[in-house]
Amino acid sequence: METLHADLLVIGFGKGGKTLAATMGRAGRRVVMVEQSALMYGGTCINIGCVPTKALIHRAAARPADADPGKWYADSVASTATLTSVMRDKNFRMLDTLDSVTVVTGTATFLDDHRVEVVAGADRLEFSADTIVINTGAENVVADIPGLRDSAHLVTGTELIASPDMPRRLAVIGAGYQGLEFAAMLRSYGTEVTVLESTERILPREDDDVAQAVREILEGEGVTFVTSARVTRVEDTDDGAAVVHYEAGGTRQSVGADAVLAATGRAPRTAGLGLEAAGVRTTARGAVEVDEHLRSSRPHIYAVGDVNGGPQFTYISLDDHRIVADQLLGTGQRTTTDRVGVPYTLFMTPPLARVGLTETAARAAGHSVRVAAKAVANMMAMPRAAIVGDTRGLMKFVMDAETDEILGAAILSVDAQELVNTVALAMRTHTTAATLRDSIWTHPSSTEAFNEVLATIVR
Repeated sequence: METLHADLLVIGFGKGGKTLAATMGRAGRRVVMVEQSALMYGGTCINIGCVPTKALIHRAAARPADADPGKWYADSVASTATLTSVMRDKNFRMLDTLDSVTVVTGTATFLDDHRVEVVAGADRLEFSADTIVINTGAENVVADIPGLRDSAHLVTGTELIASPDMPRRLAVIGAGYQGLEFAAMLRSYGTEVTVLESTERILPREDDDVAQAVREILEGEGVTFVTSARVTRVEDTDDGAAVVHYEAGGTRQSVGADAVLAATGRAPRTAGLGLEAAGVRTTARGAVEVDEHLRSSRPHIYAVGDVNGGPQFTYISLDDHRIVADQLLGTGQRTTTDRVGVPYTLFMTPPLARVGLTETAARAAGHSVRVAAKAVANMMAMPRAAIVGDTRGLMKFVMDAETDEILGAAILSVDAQELVNTVALAMRTHTTAATLRDSIWTHPSSTEAFNEVLATIVR
């Protein structure tokens, strides 16, 4: 078999890999992009992650009061599929139109640390490359609960957003960000939703007051929560449904469901890559082990995006590409340690956006802190919330008591997904809380809430 050589071989069409491939291709390097499925051009975000879920959330909010929920849901899934198809085609053409980039669809397996075999049906190709980048993402984890993996009603987020059939009842196992986002979305279409969480409260990584505020909003929408729940088994019934059995409060209980969503996390996708043949080490969780430059145990092999065990966000994958591109084309100075103030958002309604340390984490780390917090409903300086008809939520800032710099913030409000970026920028530039408090913001806007909440030191 002839071995084809490239300057760069990228395995996986995700954000970091595709952007790096385009950057190197435009720089005149010979690039091969290998993607296992033509339905995943562009990666997780546009196909089974951020874009389709947020599109469905948006469509739920736009549902007319007299629209049939089931039909509206089916139409929403169809329109979302059209959107992702268009974006997938654009992503493919972004690389395919570059003369020095070749896109190959097939399954890649390392033969050694420079050679990769790609199989597509009966076809086999062999590539060698000076530099190889692993960008295979992550996959949903299904907990080892008796009956769950064999249940005909088990779904992950990937299957849930692809089916036009809206479940009448949904049981969600896991009350983290993924579980709550799907719970909020399906409930807004009219599904009866029960969330089962093994810990004492939802969002265990957030402060108690923030998690409680989220719970109150979702319970107000009709979501049922059972915390400190140990799911013991799942069984399918003869009437075409499932029963989820669990223990909570010292008693055995159960809940019926048409779909059971496994929302207990995502794990790096490394199985089947043949990393041992390349001498690439993995962590205990199966992630490719990398240094601050994203180099693996083989210095010419990098890992970007979810597969390297870092934060599972598209924008982190994009920044990963910058670090690797700096190694290949620049000065090699960029590292993962440069990152400060990385925000993230739970897209419920209203959204919860977070950046930096929680109050609990800041105190545990030994910081002397001040906290400013206020419920949105009590803010006079944020009329936008009242204008759009949603005054639920709160804003909370954690500041260093000596420097007045922001250590972290939780924003649960209208426009939170945008507001948090301003806070993150303030953290990166060492802008003080007082500066945000005394700045001039447009009116009526959500940002002007900073004037009020940062003037309120609650502890």
